[in-house]
Amino acid sequence: MMALDNIDRNILRLLRVDARVSNAKLAAEIGLSPSACLRRIKLMEKAGGIRGYTALIDATQSESTIAVIINITLERQTEEYLDRFEAAVRRHPEIRECYLMTGGSDYMLRVDVENAGAFERIHKEVLSTLPGVLRIHSSFSIRDVLAARSKQRSK
Repeated sequence: MMALDNIDRNILRLLRVDARVSNAKLAAEIGLSPSACLRRIKLMEKAGGIRGYTALIDATQSESTIAVIINITLERQTEEYLDRFEAAVRRHPEIRECYLMTGGSDYMLRVDVENAGAFERIHKEVLSTLPGVLRIHSSFSIRDVLAARSKQRSK
């Protein structure tokens, strides 16, 4: 991982808000020439500081999905158990996010489902088959509170 200076951190901050911002506009906001700005972005991409770009889909504008947050507690917290669990999670594209946590559970996962029946299938066929799982606690989201912030920025 490369060392980031204040200019790199500012570039990343602005890209988090709008990854589709033009290089010219980004450079002007940072106070660099467009070529210097683009060079820094390419260096961060090559070093792995920027792993990729993604589109955030508004569920109210497309298919209706429900985010389910899942807390997983493992039987043991040994390196072997953690490695086996993480390797298994990587094989399931249904699992959109996975974080190793501190506190009451070992992992927090996020899946997006169309309805409770779709989650039941994921619970039965995916979550309950993950190695070393002792406890699964799932919570269904009601709405994305920060989605409105993204909409306001794009106007």
